[in-house]
Amino acid sequence: MRLLLANPNTTRSITELMAQAARSVASAGTSVKAVTADFGAAVIGSRMEMVIGDYASLSLIAREAEGCDAVIVAAALDSGLRALKEMLPVPVLGLTQAAVHAACLTGGRFGLVVSTARVATVMEEMIEGYGLASRLAGVSWVGADPTAIYGDPGGSAARIAECARSLVTQKRADAVVLIGAVMAGIPERIRDDVPVPLIEGVTAATVLAEGMVRLGTRKATAGSFAAPAPRIVSGITVELEARLRRESSSP
Repeated sequence: MRLLLANPNTTRSITELMAQAARSVASAGTSVKAVTADFGAAVIGSRMEMVIGDYASLSLIAREAEGCDAVIVAAALDSGLRALKEMLPVPVLGLTQAAVHAACLTGGRFGLVVSTARVATVMEEMIEGYGLASRLAGVSWVGADPTAIYGDPGGSAARIAECARSLVTQKRADAVVLIGAVMAGIPERIRDDVPVPLIEGVTAATVLAEGMVRLGTRKATAGSFAAPAPRIVSGITVELEARLRRESSSP
């Protein structure tokens, strides 16, 4: 099995961090192809950067997805996820989508630990969009930019653990999800300090992507995630234009 781990951010060292986390839980015989966007935000952190990230994600994955059995959108904002599900004939998962659904399987309500208050608001909107607002116990933020967490994971771990514990004691969370690509590897550092299951997106998405491939679900040919009928689109990358032509079908 071959998984594509596609980072719509431009920081290649974060891609490598995620690749290590994905390979640590991948089954024997599963390979992880990790790629990084050529343009966009270093780390997506606002709604404006989200829009850029959506296009960066589509362009990158259109170029790199050939021969892959499943695709992981490797950013906390699940950049372009729904569009990619339309476009591709293989399972596509986002980091946050995978992590929160995995959290739902561990118990009742889950809490989120995020980097900043701005990201907290966006995450609440995303969880509502996934239909899981009733399962969200609360959101706690570290108060540090993702790049700061990435630059000092050891120093950030204590604060992340504190945020996770507060979700358990104050919000009665049954599981805690650590949001963001930079959280890869953090659960191992703080697992003994948090009394409920800890989940982060890279490892959750890797395991669930393998499972989706094994389930053998078919690409929809009807409904909202069927490939759209051909339309006139100009000024996009050659690879994305070719992918749209190839994957499009008559309504």
